[in-house]
Amino acid sequence: MRNFAGKVAFVTGGASGIGLGMARNFLAEGMRLVIADYNQDHLDAAREMLKGNNAVHFVRVDVTDRSALRAAAQEALDLFGKIHLLANNAGVGGGGAADDPDFNDWDRTIGINLGGVANGCKIIVPIIKAQGEGGHVINTASMAGMVPLPGAGAYAASKYAVRGYTQTLRLDLAPHGIGVSCLFPGAVQSALMPVPEDDSSAPPGEEGEFVKRFWAAMRAAMDPMEMGGLVVEAIRENRFHILTHSEFLPEMRAMHEEIEAAFVPGLPVPEARSSFERFRHETVARLMAMEVID
Repeated sequence: MRNFAGKVAFVTGGASGIGLGMARNFLAEGMRLVIADYNQDHLDAAREMLKGNNAVHFVRVDVTDRSALRAAAQEALDLFGKIHLLANNAGVGGGGAADDPDFNDWDRTIGINLGGVANGCKIIVPIIKAQGEGGHVINTASMAGMVPLPGAGAYAASKYAVRGYTQTLRLDLAPHGIGVSCLFPGAVQSALMPVPEDDSSAPPGEEGEFVKRFWAAMRAAMDPMEMGGLVVEAIRENRFHILTHSEFLPEMRAMHEEIEAAFVPGLPVPEARSSFERFRHETVARLMAMEVID
């Protein structure tokens, strides 16, 4: 989607952090906008920040509540007539370690971070498709969906899943002229990650050292407005991967080399398997590169 002016965006988790950074950039491009968020304090603060702008509408919604999300989408249609851009950005941190026996935090994290993305797509993407005017979907994952993060099993699982879901969504929507991107932020100023002013509350030992370095990174985090500008550029170019934090690049290169080296060499491959893989790869490459409707 290269032209934004006059089109309508629907942004979940849009009242703070990355979501608000995207929303403000969409407004600057001349879009009309629905900011959907569950946190009333964040909605109130965003409303105050953007007061006087009649191109933006606020709605309180829980992305795990499908009926409520469907009603919010209908509210957007009643007000603006169409939806062209969907940003599934609502998310939470935490959720527990991979071996944590508790299920409540696990279910909440998976339900919001993955379920919220799927709900947004299943409810709003059919609206975009039916309009026949193209559009774009952006789903927010995390660098935790690319690289390991100790003690964050639920969060990592949800973000890796968003990555896989979004890759397949891009293939499915390409024939309809709808672009799809996946955002993989590193440290960005966000209400999702409150950071203390000093390190006095950090736990002792190795865990404390990890926490203090994480806090230091968050204190030097990217401004959400800068992130939103990078997202606009990526949407214009219909790039799938939006990777904004180059400090992860050396690890990603090493990881890909390790994956390539892990393939067992010399095993026979029947022609039927080779033929299918060539066909699958060619199909995916064609769909990933397909032009979108302007």
